[in-house]
Parts: sequence; structure tokens; C-alpha cells
Amino acid sequence: MSVTLPRPEYPRPQFVRDEWLCLNGTWQFETDPGDSGLERGVRERDLKREIRVPFCPESELSGIGETDHLNAVWYRRTFTIPAAWKGKRVLLHFQACDYETTVWVNGKEAGRHRGGWTPFSFDLSGLAAPGQEATVVLRARDDHRETKPQGKQSSRPENYGCCYTRTTGIWQTVWLEPVAEVHLRRPRIVPDVGGNLFRLTLPVSQNRTGWSVRAVLKDGQGAVCEARAAADLDLSPTLELRIPHARRRLWSVADPFLYDVELELLDASGRTVDRAKSYAGLRSVALDGKAVKLNGEPVFQRLVLDQGYYADGILTAPSDAALIADIELSMRAGFNGARLHQKVFEERFLYHCDRLGYQVWGEYGDWHFLLRPRGAGERAIDAQRHQPGAAMMAQWMEVLERDISHPSIVGWCPLNETAEELTDRMSSLDDVTRGLYLATKLADPSRPVLDTSGYAHRVAAADIYDSHDYTQDPKVFHERQKGLAEHKPYLNRIGDKEESVAYAGQPYFVSEFGGIWWNPDVKPGEVSWGYGERPKTLEEFYVRFEGLCKVLLDNPDMFGYCYTQLTDVYQEQNGIYRFDRSLKFDLARVAAAQRQAAAIERKGVEVEK
Repeated sequence: MSVTLPRPEYPRPQFVRDEWLCLNGTWQFETDPGDSGLERGVRERDLKREIRVPFCPESELSGIGETDHLNAVWYRRTFTIPAAWKGKRVLLHFQACDYETTVWVNGKEAGRHRGGWTPFSFDLSGLAAPGQEATVVLRARDDHRETKPQGKQSSRPENYGCCYTRTTGIWQTVWLEPVAEVHLRRPRIVPDVGGNLFRLTLPVSQNRTGWSVRAVLKDGQGAVCEARAAADLDLSPTLELRIPHARRRLWSVADPFLYDVELELLDASGRTVDRAKSYAGLRSVALDGKAVKLNGEPVFQRLVLDQGYYADGILTAPSDAALIADIELSMRAGFNGARLHQKVFEERFLYHCDRLGYQVWGEYGDWHFLLRPRGAGERAIDAQRHQPGAAMMAQWMEVLERDISHPSIVGWCPLNETAEELTDRMSSLDDVTRGLYLATKLADPSRPVLDTSGYAHRVAAADIYDSHDYTQDPKVFHERQKGLAEHKPYLNRIGDKEESVAYAGQPYFVSEFGGIWWNPDVKPGEVSWGYGERPKTLEEFYVRFEGLCKVLLDNPDMFGYCYTQLTDVYQEQNGIYRFDRSLKFDLARVAAAQRQAAAIERKGVEVEK
């Protein structure tokens, strides 16, 4: 195996400490098909193989490449905690591990976590100290027979339709971090454009008499302002960083300016006990009639569906550069943002979105949470529905906690295509949809929330309404979408059955359309598909793409769209780029089809060229 450290970049760019240790690289590894390893003593011995962390065992980059169901897997690694960290607590971080994880350190359980999308950490106090060896053993359970939110991961042994190769176990960076006995926790930074300030919530691990927190906001000229708050009475002190008008600079698609934020925890004598760095973008998202406004101006959201899959790494990008490249590829094709579809993207991707002015919708990988067990009665079905619904609630709150401070995120969408007939009896879907919506609004009242993307809208007061429409004929597409002017938008249905509560005049967009099937290199016998009939010529593709985009750009009541999709993903070959990110089309022509100012911008202030 290569000795080059994979994915060596700092994994948490919105809360940076200088000291840390990356634990990516070679780990011992073993599959456990029957999930009997604990009983068989696997935890106590060396494992039979090696794997390259953070790549999942199904991927080529891991050095394993096993794509069958892996119901349980084991990892093991021994390392020495730096002696220079003496006197500090040591945190063991896992940025993501799919799906149910238990970690032992030096033979004792350090902790557990359920969910494949979000980070978790364990304090090694009492288990291993600076200067000592630590043997970490991890078991990840990912039983394919369980009902759980898993995004687009295939529930079958093979890929099919729009479901793809699974990810099991560790798939993002593993790392160590030393912190003081009392230390800062991840900040929450909320911009207030009208007040020219940031509201900063800066949690601390414990309170101490006379202690305080301080934050300094900086731009290229130096310190802009600073604020200080007591940290002895409140676990989450709040500060206001007020910006002088002369130093105010908004974050926008055209000018994605970011302020630096320096954070400190001070003891009663004024000594710095802990420090970290962050950043913030000053921008607002507002709803005005059917418009979604960025900093008070309508900016039509030309979004692309991005599923974040890679041929060699599956859900894990092979490099940080690959994350940047995907954003740049999208922008070159004329898009100004993305729906991050059925995957919680890693923090560094959002960091690059923040830097590059790329607006995105944060989404959860909820698919498969409503699968029904065969042969079960209705009570058993409902019980099965509630368990993954409860898991989703906990996991989605972790997503919001992690990502709430990213200026590039302009909306939230916890569910996707929750198809179910609307009857006079409420179902678990009603509970889950409303619960996730309310939890999102409570956690983050500053952004619009779409209760579900496509199909079964169940929250009458949801901020946003949408549909998925893969009609391929632009004339038919126009007829289906023109009713929005009369508050009669196109709605997804199961046959002729209603699924959604009534439209109430909210901002509306077609959050999936297009998906035009085009693969000029398809080989005989190769599985290849897209939506609708495949264009017979490349020119036919361009005409169809241009026509579909124009229908939505010309609609004065449409605030945006999302074209399916950025890249081919395995057998689904309807991307603007191939799966390996190579060119399929003339990007100048694809971008030109989206270049005209949308009608909703022409009604207001034209802010985007």
C-alpha cells in the first residue's frame, strides 16, 4: 500500500485549532458477514487484512474493493498520542462512519454512534493519555436488512436504477485533537445584514467563575471589531460582532467575501486557555412573494443535482482538489449552485462552496427509511417506520449543528420524494415530515425550509413548494408548469391520487428536471439510462436542454430550478459530465442556455449576468 497519507487536509475548516493529528492511512481490517465478531474474539486480536482509511472497503481506493453486502466490518490501529499534549484532554474524531459504530480504546468502550453522515467524537480521558500508546478498535454495523436512512446506497447486491454501490464503515477522516480541560466547542455564527453584525454563540465545555470568551472579526485590513462575554453562568455565551459601515462587505455569488473570526476562552486572570479560528459570510436569505432573495435581491437559483459520487472513492472524494473541481465544473457549465442530493457532503466541500460563492441546499440522505418489511402486519409496519424516523430526527439535528454557519447554504431539505397517497388518516410520514420541518425551523429560523423535495408535501406552512418534472418535451413542460401564475402549480401524484396539502402561494421551483440521457460511448450490453427517450443526436440534446431551461427561466413566478445532474453516476448516464468528470458537451453552449436573466430577476433588480 502507498505510504502517502490520504486526505491529509484539516477536516473541520469552520472550527480550526493549530494542534491535531491525522489518523488516515493504513489500518487493520476484517469483514464480519455474520456480525458475530465480538463473540468470536475479533476485538482482542489482530485483523487479517489492511485498508486505506478514509476510503470505504467497497471502493478501489481503500485497497479492498468488495462491493457485496458488508453487514459488519472491523478496524484496528495502534498509535502513540504525542507526549507534547501532556495536561490536555484528547478527543478522537470520526468525521463519518456508516452506519452503527462502536469504538473501543485499549480494550474499553469509548462510545457509540448511529448514523452514516455526521461526525462524532470520544474523549480518551481514562483510556489513553499523551505519551501513551492507544489501540483503537472499531466495529461498524451496516446490516442491509435493516430499515435505515441510507441515501442512494443500493439495498440489493448490485447497482440498479438510481441506486449505487454502498459505503460501509469509515469514509471520512479520522483524527486526534488535544483540548484544555475546559475548552471551546463549535461556534454558531448567524449573520444579520440589516443590523450589520454577526450573532455568535460560542459554547464552552464547562463554566468557571470569572472566565470569559472573546471573538475578533477580521478582514484584509486587520481587526474589524471584537466582542467579549462572560463564560461563568451560561454554557453557550452569545456575542454580537458589530461591523462599522465602512468595513461592511456582503457575501454573494458574485463576491463571496469571508471575514476571519478568532475565538478565545480566557480564565479569570485574562490568560488564554483555548483558542480557535473560524470564518463568516455576511448575507441574508429572504422570501418576498414568490421570490427568494439573497441580500434583498432576486438571484435565480440555477442549481444542478450533485450526488457526490466518485468512481474510485464512491462517497469519498479522492482528494481535496476533487471537491474544488466539482464546484468549478458546475460553474463552468453555467450553474450557480447545487442541490446536494441524498448525501450530507463533507465539511470541506461546504468550505469551498463558501469560498467560491456557490449556493447550495443542504439535504439529508433519507431514502430507504420507509421500506416496509415483507409479510408484516400494519402495526409492525408502523413500528418499523417510527424507528428510522426517530433515527433521522437525531441524525438531521447533527447535520444542522455541523453546517448551520455556512453562508453558502441557502435552504434546507430533510426529505426527498416521500411518495404516499394523501388520505383522511394521518400516517407516520405526516409525523416525520412535520417533525423534521419544525426541528429545522427551530434550529435555524434564518433559512427557508422545504418539507420534502417532490411528491408528498405535508406541511401547509412550509417556506418553499416544489415538484419534480422529468417531462422531456419543452412544449409539454411549459403546459405543465404555466399554472403557477394562477396558483395552480404542477404537483407530483401517484397515478391520479393526491399526495400533497394545497399550495399556499409559497416560492416555487422545479427541484428536479431534465435528466436527459446521453452517453455517446455506451457499449453493447452496458446498462445505461436517463429520463425519457434518448436524443438521437447531440444537436437534439442541446435543443432539448435549451428548451427546458428556457421554460423555467421565462416563468416570472419561478425562483430557480435544479437540473439532473452534474455527472453520470454508474449506470445513470444523464450528467453534464461523465462519471470520470471528462467532457460530454460543449460547455459554452450549455452555459449559454442558462445565461439570460430569469423573469423573476427582470421583475426586480437584475443582479446576475
